[in-house]
Amino acid sequence: MSNLRIGLPSKGRLSDLASELLKEAGIKFRRQNRSLFAKVSDLPIEIIFLRTDDIPVLCAEGAIDMGITGSDLVAEAQADVQTRLSLGVGKCRLAVCVPETMEIDSPAKLNGLRIATSFTNVTKNYLQQHDAEAHVVPLTGSVEIMITLGIADAIVDLVETGSTLAANRLKISHEIGNYETILIQNQQKRHPELADRIVRRLEGVVIARGYSLLEYNIPKNQLAQAEEITPGFKSPTITSLEDSEWCAVRVMVKTKQVTSVMDQLEELGASAILETPINNCRL
Repeated sequence: MSNLRIGLPSKGRLSDLASELLKEAGIKFRRQNRSLFAKVSDLPIEIIFLRTDDIPVLCAEGAIDMGITGSDLVAEAQADVQTRLSLGVGKCRLAVCVPETMEIDSPAKLNGLRIATSFTNVTKNYLQQHDAEAHVVPLTGSVEIMITLGIADAIVDLVETGSTLAANRLKISHEIGNYETILIQNQQKRHPELADRIVRRLEGVVIARGYSLLEYNIPKNQLAQAEEITPGFKSPTITSLEDSEWCAVRVMVKTKQVTSVMDQLEELGASAILETPINNCRL
């Protein structure tokens, strides 16, 4: 039987993110001279480097078994694939954007407007859901300048920070949806056991990136309050110390909350509070 094939973006920021994520999950490969193929060491897996927006279609058609791409591209391609895992990166919004001087307080007011976008299918579905009729201008690449050029009255585009919109004197009128980088799989599910192993490995890395291991000492009479502050992924690990009035706690804490949690523990009387990064995990 042929190897499991995983499609990765061939270039750009997402290519780097996807490659690094696989390697952290122990799926190691070497791409030589911008080759379109690479073999994974120790596993019957081939990596295929593709255009990011082709990955949903090629996965649906069975040319690849799994792929890493944007959920926005899956929606736009209307690809019949299974989403196996959200990868926690590449988060963005797809939104209707208009000039700062234009007021569009409901999708119905898009009637009769020209809307430039590279997301024609998603845009048409959104308009249909809100009984709005507009002329969709299909374009590729940057669409922010199309209003200035007189090509469109509004645009539908991905928004991350909003700085590009501000530079072009645009604002968000309505949000269509939130998207992120995902792992997809063909519906036929070839090599099911190996595919599930890949998902579990990647899941371990994704979860680990969001958590830190926190260790601290706490008086036993304050333990219940400390556990309310640090309940852990399921529950903390409690160890008695030589001093019978104290115990040590090891617990997973969301990395974004670590500083605040350390402040609360210190106020409660905890000491020797240490944070350790987690590189990988299985929960």
